[in-house]
Amino acid sequence: MRSLRNGVVKVLVILLVNLLSTECRNPILHRVGGGRFSWNPNINFTNWSIHEQFYVGDWLYFGFDKLIYNVLEVNKTNYEKCEDKDFLTNVTRGGRDVFNLTDAKVFYFLSGRGFCFKGMKVAVLVKDFSEDQSLEPPHNNQHGDHDLLFTNNAFSSYHYVSHIIIFLAIFVFQCFHM
Repeated sequence: MRSLRNGVVKVLVILLVNLLSTECRNPILHRVGGGRFSWNPNINFTNWSIHEQFYVGDWLYFGFDKLIYNVLEVNKTNYEKCEDKDFLTNVTRGGRDVFNLTDAKVFYFLSGRGFCFKGMKVAVLVKDFSEDQSLEPPHNNQHGDHDLLFTNNAFSSYHYVSHIIIFLAIFVFQCFHM
């Protein structure tokens, strides 16, 4: 019985160390261009993107008229030439579309049908959260152009992890005092 208890305690200590070393951050939904329906030729997307901080796990929201515009993920060369052939991903679904930023890299998006030449393109530099430990909000936070995802959860990531740590600490304490 004692060896089983020691094994459980070791596993819990390893789990606790892993939880403490895990960096938590809620993903953010970035409204491309800064508004609800701002994927259009009248926006300076370069200026918008340099004032945002993008991390792996965040989401981009594109709001637009799908009968006029589209959103295509392209490579750097096609981005620079406004070339909409051989795109990587067609993000367009219904005009209120989201794209998950899954890797730390530069993502390139444009609107085809000639609208890229009117400025409808954006490059987004995505970082790993561990690369930038600053929890400072993006510069344009006051404009409300992005939202925390999952804010309706009863527990944020930090809150949830702290409850697990407290539970494990009580459990380990009770194991040693049986």
